Amino acid sequence: MNARESASSSEIKAQAAAWLQRRDFGEWTENDAADLEAWLAQSHLHAAAYWRLEAAWEQTYRLSVLRRVEAEPAMQSPGWLPMLMRTAAILAVAAILGTGVLVAVKIPRDRKYATSIGGHEVVKFTDGSQIELNTDTVLRTHMTTQERIVWLDKGEAFFRVKHDAAHPLIVIAGNRHITDLGTQFLVRRDGNALKVALLEGRVRLGSTNLAPGDEAIATANSMIVSRRSVEELTNEIAWRNGVLVFRHATLADAVKAFNRYSDRKLVVPDPVIGRRTVGGTFRTNDVEGFTAVVQDLLGLRVANDGNQIVIER
Repeated sequence: MNARESASSSEIKAQAAAWLQRRDFGEWTENDAADLEAWLAQSHLHAAAYWRLEAAWEQTYRLSVLRRVEAEPAMQSPGWLPMLMRTAAILAVAAILGTGVLVAVKIPRDRKYATSIGGHEVVKFTDGSQIELNTDTVLRTHMTTQERIVWLDKGEAFFRVKHDAAHPLIVIAGNRHITDLGTQFLVRRDGNALKVALLEGRVRLGSTNLAPGDEAIATANSMIVSRRSVEELTNEIAWRNGVLVFRHATLADAVKAFNRYSDRKLVVPDPVIGRRTVGGTFRTNDVEGFTAVVQDLLGLRVANDGNQIVIER
């Protein structure tokens, strides 16, 4: 590492520490949160420094508080003491991380993975983590002993992460950052929309912590978090077994799901027909079986039109 790179790394760590102090000790506003998201989005180095520092000093702070409580269970702490302890934790961990980076430089392991339409790939890492890529997905990884960063450029992936508090896995999708806190979760990027569904453990989407059963839908300017049942979440990842599961899905949504797995597209020209509901379990490539159900149960007409299959009255 040359002098310029070392200075830049030190500046980023200092900025990350400043953001943490400002978040926990200042008057944190929605504008502050937006400014932090913008800073994180500027570079994966910003995101890596911030989340690593936060994870490390939170752990250090919890241990220091626990030890003090065990030693002095009856003493009431002055109001300023927790703040002082947290500040000390930030500075101590920043110093430790700075030293660690200087003495433990490793050659980055950067890889790019892509699946074709209808494709499926499982990527396993030496730390025990694995990522499953669904159809038409592009994903890049930067995995070293110091950093674990994944970019989801498009598509859908299921993560089973081996948790490491000192080196949390960060998933970057557009201007959104997802931080692993020991977990299994699904991420789908569809244009400007991002969906994160948590099955087990915890993740942080931006500054929002998600719990098991939470599904977050985020766009550039908004985010909605809703609760999903175990059955619904299980159905969401049925593609891992090569199937699609519909429970009272609209025909339009079912068609959209099938179209992700085939070059030959299903089309429903009439929006009224598209609102009709359908159910069942189908192989991702079984368009014929799906259209047979549409014909027999919904009484609709299926017509082949070149590279399209049109569903109509």
